[in-house]
Amino acid sequence: MPQGKPAGVPCVQLDDALRCRLFGHPERPAFCGTLKPGADMCGANRAEAMALLSALERATAPITLSLS
Repeated sequence: MPQGKPAGVPCVQLDDALRCRLFGHPERPAFCGTLKPGADMCGANRAEAMALLSALERATAPITLSLS
């Protein structure tokens, strides 16, 4: 995703099982290789991880202004 991944949009490189299609390949983006997930991002299980990642995406989503 050359322009970055918008909040709430899955990476285009995830397969149906949400696994990275580029893992272990040289074309995998450098960012992905440097990401070091920890307990604060992953929680204790998949449900916690998804909740934490969703909250992170909401917190970092661009602000849209409405002029009414």
